[in-house]
Amino acid sequence: MSTDGLIVVDKPGGMTSHDVVARIRRLARTRRVGHGGTLDPMATGVLVIGVGRATRLLTYVIGAGKSYAATIRLGQSTVTDDAEGDVIASTPAGAVTDDAVRAALAALTGEIDQVPSAVSAIKINGERAYKRVRDGEAVELPARRVTVSRLEVREIRRDTPDVVDVDVDVTCSSGTYIRALARDTGLALGVGGHLTALRRTAVGGFDLAEAATLAQLEERAPEVVNLPLDAAAARFFPRRDATGAEARTLSHGGPLDPAGIAGPYAVFDPAGGLIAIVSERDGRARAEIVLAPA
Repeated sequence: MSTDGLIVVDKPGGMTSHDVVARIRRLARTRRVGHGGTLDPMATGVLVIGVGRATRLLTYVIGAGKSYAATIRLGQSTVTDDAEGDVIASTPAGAVTDDAVRAALAALTGEIDQVPSAVSAIKINGERAYKRVRDGEAVELPARRVTVSRLEVREIRRDTPDVVDVDVDVTCSSGTYIRALARDTGLALGVGGHLTALRRTAVGGFDLAEAATLAQLEERAPEVVNLPLDAAAARFFPRRDATGAEARTLSHGGPLDPAGIAGPYAVFDPAGGLIAIVSERDGRARAEIVLAPA
């Protein structure tokens, strides 16, 4: 089995994304491992890992749309906007109606300007926002435009008098903070809110159905890659098949004639091997990254 490729991991709770990368480095016996989009330690679910040359595909994975199953607790605000932070305010939410909850969530769908959680990995003058917060600094991050294409209520639960737990399914653009959706729902309803559970169910076309647990990967080691580089690119990108002459040109960094394919797209040689990820501009098809073996 190829050592270059992607692994769809079902990340357990309590581990950072970097912890998972470190574990895969040990299992795959290579330092060349990275991940395609951070999951907070509290969160579980789909974490796409790149091994070998496939680490160069991760920039595209990071930018892909994502889906989540989440639980929002109304009636409490926390410093981190999730259950890992201390509660900083409590307002009884028992009088908030189901219709009001649904309306507040509906207002957060479509294209929205979202202020990321202050305790986030976004850098401010070269330093992570969460470090500044932990050092006692007040952090205000600028809003960014994100798209929430689906925000569906699965269940509204009232197990205790003063809090309301709302189970939701979310599909959104890269860069959307589900913690911020929880916070903003609570703000809109005047009772505060935070995230108590988060499970990422899909990244791009990769979902939980094909995700492996770390225990399963341990059993397969060192052959942990389940999507070799060629297959991974074929799954993630539109495909173009090159002639032998085109393959030689592209593998050396040269441009091809355009094919009219909306890019970026993957170009394969006549044997089915991945050559490059290409985009078309100024009447030429040019490699963004060349992935053919040296």
